[in-house]
Amino acid sequence: MEKVRLEHKKEFIKALDGYQPSPKAYEILRHIPLVIMLGVTGSGRNTIINHLVGSGKYHFIISDTTRPPKLRDGAMEQDGVNYHFRTELDMLEDLRAGMFLEAELIHNQQVSGISIRELRQASESGKVPINEIDVGGTVSIRNAKSDTLFFFVVPPSFREWIYRLKGREAMSDEELKNRLTTAVKVLDEGLERNDFIFIVNDSSHQSAEEIDAYVHKQAVMGEQQSAREISQNIKNELLEYIGTH
Repeated sequence: MEKVRLEHKKEFIKALDGYQPSPKAYEILRHIPLVIMLGVTGSGRNTIINHLVGSGKYHFIISDTTRPPKLRDGAMEQDGVNYHFRTELDMLEDLRAGMFLEAELIHNQQVSGISIRELRQASESGKVPINEIDVGGTVSIRNAKSDTLFFFVVPPSFREWIYRLKGREAMSDEELKNRLTTAVKVLDEGLERNDFIFIVNDSSHQSAEEIDAYVHKQAVMGEQQSAREISQNIKNELLEYIGTH
């Protein structure tokens, strides 16, 4: 399996340090709603997004990324559908020009982010823009748009999560280790924040319905304390798993 590498990692770290989007990004975002999905890799947030987009009420914001397409769920990812697959130099140029709302170094091997181009298309769709991003990217989004809804998706248990993660796609031992290490940080950051709405994803269809009802102010969200306790338990078991593998 080909290893994912970031050839211009030092340049990206410099460009991302203290990154600020351009005034154009703030102006576009000011006039649209925004729903952001968060969570550990393999939590099912993309499947939930697919349900919401399929309802015809949501516009999926396609992120830009430096990594190449890969096989997922038996099919190769497509440019302009799963991601906009960009060269590192093109993304660096746009980052330096402030042409992203947010961008993050992910798994220490790739850079992904939401471009102004996508935000403009979302604003013209008349639908609710939705995307999934890394937890670190929420800071700039919250600063730019305080009414953004952040949904933090977690699997129902650690055992179910590991089963989903290993069955979803092929990956090297090193990539699995990177993802598990990242997951600890993601859970830490999620549990420390009070502005994330936790969703325990027993059923992606049901989770999508709950989120849609909340977004359109047709229902209140379920018990948050229980969802946070499940997240804490997953984190504890994950640390034990990492320590024994």
